[in-house]
Amino acid sequence: MRRISRLTRVAVGAASLALAATACGGTSSESSGGEKDTRSGKGLAIAYDIGGRGDQSFNDAAYAGLRKARSEFGYQTADIEPTEGETDADKEQRLASLARQGYDPIIGVGFAYGPAMKTVAAKYPDTTFGIVDSVVEGKNVASLVFAEEQASYLAGVAAAKATESRIVGFVGGVDIPLIHKFQAGFEQGVKDTDPKVEVLSQYLTQTAEEGGFSSPDKGKAAAEGQIEKKADVVYQAAGLSGQGVIEAAAKAKVWAIGVDSDQYKQEALAEYKDRILTSALKDVGGAVYALAESVENGEPLTGTRTFDLKADGVGLSESNPEFARIPGLKDAVAEAEEGIVDGSIKVRTE
Repeated sequence: MRRISRLTRVAVGAASLALAATACGGTSSESSGGEKDTRSGKGLAIAYDIGGRGDQSFNDAAYAGLRKARSEFGYQTADIEPTEGETDADKEQRLASLARQGYDPIIGVGFAYGPAMKTVAAKYPDTTFGIVDSVVEGKNVASLVFAEEQASYLAGVAAAKATESRIVGFVGGVDIPLIHKFQAGFEQGVKDTDPKVEVLSQYLTQTAEEGGFSSPDKGKAAAEGQIEKKADVVYQAAGLSGQGVIEAAAKAKVWAIGVDSDQYKQEALAEYKDRILTSALKDVGGAVYALAESVENGEPLTGTRTFDLKADGVGLSESNPEFARIPGLKDAVAEAEEGIVDGSIKVRTE
């Protein structure tokens, strides 16, 4: 089976002074003590999406990429937390502040940075910007997008093989096109594997401002509702809220499927790890590192960069030993991976 790997070879081939805490969010600025960066002593900066560092998922994956860049390139880095109810103007202020201080590249982690990045990137044409999960046009912007539906299809295959009740669940954080990709891929993977398996799907909120990506209690309640309806595998694409889904699944002794990072390995979820069957992975950290490396090498990546299964940009984890013990699961996932890569399986995004 193909395993997730870092994106550096793919992306490049296709491809601090402490920040003051402001109304735009708290910051963390760190340095490895090296002097490699002759531009300003500052390099990669990331601005987090809702949930911030510690979500054990999307944002933490981005932070892993930052840590790797800081270690290898010996420069100062910064990572900034979001604030509740912030506006596009707040995001513009955050990105512009980083640009003025000399950070390069600057990455907005999440589609919500789209409008702000378009404005700020135009004002700082000599700085490279990156955005995860959205496409922003600009000569100095790299749009880092992923084929989440492909990883979700594999999660659906795994769920269909693991279920005994023949009922599985999907919990999405917010009812938006990005999360629709996760749902569509998952449902297709389930049905292609076993048309008789029922999929229960639920979104926590209609907007991010309502806490769909940042409320573990909402995730827990949604998962409990699906488990009451006999779902024995629950897949979540809900950011920080997904921790509540995993907790509910573990307490009910049913399977949870994680997202973005390999949540079986996350320290904060260690007490639930035995019930995390697998995770649908997207190598956000690899994409973040690849952009930083390209700037360090003097050949900044720009334009839309799509990281899919063929490029090892998405995949399915198999850290839990139970993954290999469920009859037929590993072979079914391997066959699905092959079909997606060779084009015989076309995965829906809606």
